[in-house]
Amino acid sequence: MRRVIAIALAAASLFGATSLGGCSSVSWDMFKSAPPTLQVQLESSPPGADANTSLGPGCKTPCSVSVPSPDAPFTVSYALNKFQPASVPVNVIRNPGDLTTPASVTTDPNPVFAQLQPATPPKPVRKPHRPKKPKPAAAAAPAAAPAAGSPFPDPSAGKR
Repeated sequence: MRRVIAIALAAASLFGATSLGGCSSVSWDMFKSAPPTLQVQLESSPPGADANTSLGPGCKTPCSVSVPSPDAPFTVSYALNKFQPASVPVNVIRNPGDLTTPASVTTDPNPVFAQLQPATPPKPVRKPHRPKKPKPAAAAAPAAAPAAGSPFPDPSAGKR
């Protein structure tokens, strides 16, 4: 039994020497759990868009990403070929909990949805207007002659 106590005391003194390091306070950081993560569902219409959160993680919609529980709102950016990019703000709602319920963190909206609009094609470049070239006089004469069987009389017919 003495051996167990001696080993425990030696371990405690070794632990105390490394954690205290000459300080009079004890660091409790090693007992804290990892920051909680938050599952966020990402969707788009049409599906297949690249969705990236401002916190880092991203995926192709529809999908779900796990993000570290943020302290402030974040955004989700969507991109898809032939569609305009979109960005959706996401609010973080913290419920501190009480004696009967645990603390929780949710997002609004969840799922995060983006309706992507088709990209408008670029307007065609208009060529400058060039005036038409006048036709030669020989080609204009047959066009001026009235067609045979025209319901209108030729005004120059009697003057020849």
